[in-house]
Amino acid sequence: MMFATPKKSHIMINYILEELDSLRAKLINHPLYKEVKTTKDLQLFTEQHAFAVWDFMSLLKALQLHLTCVSLPWTPSSNPTTRRFINEIVFGEESDVDQNGETMSHYEMYLEAMKQLGADTSQMEQFCGLIQEGDSVNKAFQQINISEAVKDFVSFTFEVIATQKAHVIAAVFTFGREDLIPDMFIEIVKGLGDKQAINKLVYYLERHIELDGDEHGPISLKMVEELCGEDQVKWDEALVYSKKALEHRIGLWNEIALGIEV
Repeated sequence: MMFATPKKSHIMINYILEELDSLRAKLINHPLYKEVKTTKDLQLFTEQHAFAVWDFMSLLKALQLHLTCVSLPWTPSSNPTTRRFINEIVFGEESDVDQNGETMSHYEMYLEAMKQLGADTSQMEQFCGLIQEGDSVNKAFQQINISEAVKDFVSFTFEVIATQKAHVIAAVFTFGREDLIPDMFIEIVKGLGDKQAINKLVYYLERHIELDGDEHGPISLKMVEELCGEDQVKWDEALVYSKKALEHRIGLWNEIALGIEV
């Protein structure tokens, strides 16, 4: 497998970041962050954002399926570099530790934080239970009461996964999630009030800032470079889907902000 020279890949990564800059600015400066002022606001935010925390894991596991060997008998995947990248991220996201040293995924950590602040986890847990029983994402959505913006956001995630293109999935994962999360979560943390009363949520947010900003974000950028290589078609697809990912996030943030304002 041929990969781009550092110069070529560096140029393309910077180009994509520049092209996404205006959408990223809309998210980083979104009015939602200033709307989250009370415990009730936080509850409303987390009850919808939980679905983005959940489907993030499906993006991650889709990459693991493409870039590592998860079948038997085992054989080495084609690229040891991307294999290591994705396994490091999976370890951090699926098997992290909470503030008490208990092992859990970031999704489970988020649900624990929701329960501490009194948010309703029933829709998220019912949805996940239906998936575990074998329902499709669309069928599971038909059986719960959740906003269209959440459905659109999650449906786009699985549209990306359905492309079966590792470079597309990696681009959305990187530019629509990993590369963006630290900036967004920093804004939310700034608006929090009594942090001791919601210390599980604060820990979750700060943990994401630490991992995604210092470790997973840079690793993800390198992964996109490796997967797109010198193929301009792949770089073009990476940009198109990354823009869509940010637009869907803006749509989700708009919906949550409207719900808080009511």
